[in-house]
Amino acid sequence: MRIRHIADRDWDAVVALEAGVYSDDGLSEGRAALKSRADASPGTCFVLEQGYRTAGYLLSLPYPTFRYPELGRTEETVLSSRNLHLHDLVIAEELRGRGLAKALLHHFTGTARSQGYEEISLVAVSGSDTFWAANGYRAHREVAPPSGYGPDAVYMSRPVPGARAGSKNPVHAPSHRTPMEDEVG
Repeated sequence: MRIRHIADRDWDAVVALEAGVYSDDGLSEGRAALKSRADASPGTCFVLEQGYRTAGYLLSLPYPTFRYPELGRTEETVLSSRNLHLHDLVIAEELRGRGLAKALLHHFTGTARSQGYEEISLVAVSGSDTFWAANGYRAHREVAPPSGYGPDAVYMSRPVPGARAGSKNPVHAPSHRTPMEDEVG
């Protein structure tokens, strides 16, 4: 297993994984919306690769605290924020329960820290708030995501471990660097 930045060749697999998890709940967004999230912040979006197969992915982008992308809508502009919004993390169903989501989350958190982000936010859907709470995220029940996220959606956040408050604002321009890769377990 290895973690690397999303490449153009990954989108068919990412869209299929996303649809497999979210279609039944009416939360599937489609290729254009998903790709726009990665285009907004390519340095903070990853795939988990097993051999030549995409086994999971994580999409994130800078977004102001207590705000979140509208499901199904493409991102038109790149926002500047010290908050990094974890929009989606999916692991292939047959590979769940092996610690792969935590490995991807650990990689992501290290990236957030190294890029100068101070906080990570997300909207937990379909009862996933228990997973996120176990990983240090705190629910903000005073922030009500729109009904499009589902009836049990919960806005959550956590500080980036080891981040220095007041650090220089991260750069959010698209990156054309060589994809970063990490071997997993």
